[in-house]
Amino acid sequence: MMTQDNDFSSYTPMMQQYLQIKAEYPDILLFYRMGDFYELFFDDAKRASALLDISLTKRGRSAGEPIPMAGVPYHAVEGYLAKLVQLGESVAICEQIGDPATTKGPVERQIVRIVTPGTISDEALLPERQDNLIACIYLEKQTFALATLDMTSGRFQISEHRNETSITTELQRLSPVEILYPEDFAFMSLLEQYKGLRRRPTWEFELGTAIKLLNKQFGTQDLKGFGVEKALVALCAAGCLLQYAKETQRTALPHINSISLAQESDFIIIDVASRRNLELTQNLAGGTENTLAAILDRCNTPMGSRLLKRWIHQPLRQGKQLLQRQNVVKQLLHTDLYTELKPLLQQISDMERILARVALRSARPRDLTRLRHGLAQIPKIIALLKQQNQGQFDLLLSQIKDFTELYQLLNQAIIETPPLLIRDGGVIASGYNAELDEWRDLATGATQFLENLETRERQATGIDSLKIGFNAVHGYYIQISRGQAEKAPAHYIRRQTLKNAERFIIPELKNHEDKVLKAQGAALALEKQLYEELFEMLLPHLADLQLTSLAVAELDVLANLAERAETLNYVAPTFSNKIEINIQQGRHPVVETVLQQPFIANPLQLNQQRHLLIITGPNMGGKSTYMRQTALITLMAYIGSFVPADSAMIGPIDRIFTRIGASDDLASGRSTFMVEMSEMANILHQATANSLVLIDEIGRGTSTYDGLSLAWACAEWLATQLQSLTLFATHYFELTALPKQLSGCMNIHLDAKEHGDTIAFMHAVQEGAASKSYGLAVAQLAGVPRPVIQLAKQKLKQLEASSQQLSQTSQQAELDFTAPQETDIRTTAVLQQLTDLDPDDLTPKQALAALYQLKQLLQS
Repeated sequence: MMTQDNDFSSYTPMMQQYLQIKAEYPDILLFYRMGDFYELFFDDAKRASALLDISLTKRGRSAGEPIPMAGVPYHAVEGYLAKLVQLGESVAICEQIGDPATTKGPVERQIVRIVTPGTISDEALLPERQDNLIACIYLEKQTFALATLDMTSGRFQISEHRNETSITTELQRLSPVEILYPEDFAFMSLLEQYKGLRRRPTWEFELGTAIKLLNKQFGTQDLKGFGVEKALVALCAAGCLLQYAKETQRTALPHINSISLAQESDFIIIDVASRRNLELTQNLAGGTENTLAAILDRCNTPMGSRLLKRWIHQPLRQGKQLLQRQNVVKQLLHTDLYTELKPLLQQISDMERILARVALRSARPRDLTRLRHGLAQIPKIIALLKQQNQGQFDLLLSQIKDFTELYQLLNQAIIETPPLLIRDGGVIASGYNAELDEWRDLATGATQFLENLETRERQATGIDSLKIGFNAVHGYYIQISRGQAEKAPAHYIRRQTLKNAERFIIPELKNHEDKVLKAQGAALALEKQLYEELFEMLLPHLADLQLTSLAVAELDVLANLAERAETLNYVAPTFSNKIEINIQQGRHPVVETVLQQPFIANPLQLNQQRHLLIITGPNMGGKSTYMRQTALITLMAYIGSFVPADSAMIGPIDRIFTRIGASDDLASGRSTFMVEMSEMANILHQATANSLVLIDEIGRGTSTYDGLSLAWACAEWLATQLQSLTLFATHYFELTALPKQLSGCMNIHLDAKEHGDTIAFMHAVQEGAASKSYGLAVAQLAGVPRPVIQLAKQKLKQLEASSQQLSQTSQQAELDFTAPQETDIRTTAVLQQLTDLDPDDLTPKQALAALYQLKQLLQS
């Protein structure tokens, strides 16, 4: 701050107080409450001015220089906080806790909470339909650990990872908005892309302290009941994270009542590149349109929407839980129960996050009315499920509790439509508390007294313009028009002069005012007390309420999947114990919804005898769509969803890999080809026989022979060593010879038809290799000038002839001892120059110049 030795004696008392509080939070913004504003000073003011685009002003002086100051109105603070947390900033909220009327000098202030991106629970600051996670990363004994906490639900989870690839994948899946890390963390490159990084001292990761803190939080003797006791590195991260949560919230956290260990073996692993390529919840442009989540998510509640996205990013391996989900979807669909549940689920609201705010005692009156309305729907939902239950809903019914008594409590306690804040008063319903009703009657029932007083004073003074009024600044008054003000009796004391009237006060009216104000203050104080007591009555039921909200969210997701299956004509997949994927007339779930014309469905058969398919065909022919739809159908099956196909039989899958397209990573100094090879290396190291691998155009970023050699070697390794279920799309026609040399390899192609100078893409998958690549036809469709296309056709014929000649020459090379002829030298020179050319790096003008140069070389 301004002085290094924290000597604030030269400042005013108010600034001394500010600087002492700020010294405890040097690295985050301090919102210091002054009247109707939160003020910031010094460097905080400069930062806030730039971040929030607010005015930078001055107040007083320090070392002869004006003190920078900026401020935001307290009633609009949420909008500013939302902007700051989106930028990864944290804010300490400093409130007045003393009484200005009885305080000499600055009113006592203290930090009441710290708002950080990962620990916020305020509805206005949160993205409604996506998780808001805080994470803590730790490394010990070559084991990476990650702890994550959703403050808005209390979901607390840990995991351990063997290498950088695994922890990177997990971070990308979770997308935390805030990450804690130890001050000696050696792998900061893993965190560079994330906002909200928080450096923590190493002592906060001490194992013994962490275990004590966790046991105290959960009220347990040990952690065996949660199945996490052996994950010692992860527990260190969990301890630091829980300590940070307590530090920022400044209150108990009763909604954090358990912790779970996520095992990689429970879920299908999807790496960072594959998650991006498949556009699960975010498209390649960074938006949410035309993603799998955008198609599947028609959930009725925000908490259901968030849960569906978690499922999409973490598909289950084949197991009991997966079949339970699918059976519920089938029952909801076949009985049409999802349509009956819809209006009930729509009225549940976001129970999960409301309960978190109840636990933190930050729930607002309208949170409680929404909770009340949601609880009213629970018995109706239970009745519907019991009516149609044939065993499928047993698990859900065991988790959804009836809270009729809590509903009645909230119904009696809170009015139908309360004001936004408890400080506004008028929240607690009449009849709930007799003492509150008495104070209110005293405050509001005095209306008759005022009417009687006004009538009496008019008669006594003979002033017909006399009337009694009230305003917040001057309290009660007797108002007389300017023309009759001189008739005011001597005991009338002038309180205020207006343009056309005079206002007076009399002792009797002043006494009444004092009684009313006292009654209003007492009523508001009692109302706040009763409101706090409501939290005390709700908290014992918190665990059951949380379990119910989670079950209702799951029911919402499953009902949503039933609706999607009906609306989009999906079928239930079946699961096999064999390594296979057998899809009849599969469709891409996203592409089919955005296409104007009908989608061409295609079959797919992969198994141990047919585990690598070489896919050829023209650009724009549908190879990428065909491969992506295979991955998406498989993923959808393993979240419990129905799938876009006529039928689907899918065996056990452990990982999904996609290497589709590539771009430069210039910030890391990696070219397109380097990115491509890095992704391919990850696949070759991690894939197993149970993995689904999608490869599109490997080896295109280097010279033809290098690229072809790499593509061939990768395909052969996948076919012979890994035997993964692989779709391998390529324009290297030479790879179509692989099936003749390797078992388990097959050729398929996407069909196209030429009509003169035009091409029609059939988008139909056929067995066998494509007859040609149709590259020039696609170039013409893209708008390449016709003369360039004609020139390319001429050069294509020359190159094909040269290639045939070179092939014949190489076959006779062992018997031909004569000196090379002049034409052979020219051909070799031309081929070498062609090899050195990279068409992707040439402009049309450069390509034309290169062609002329080749022609000149042939004629020289």
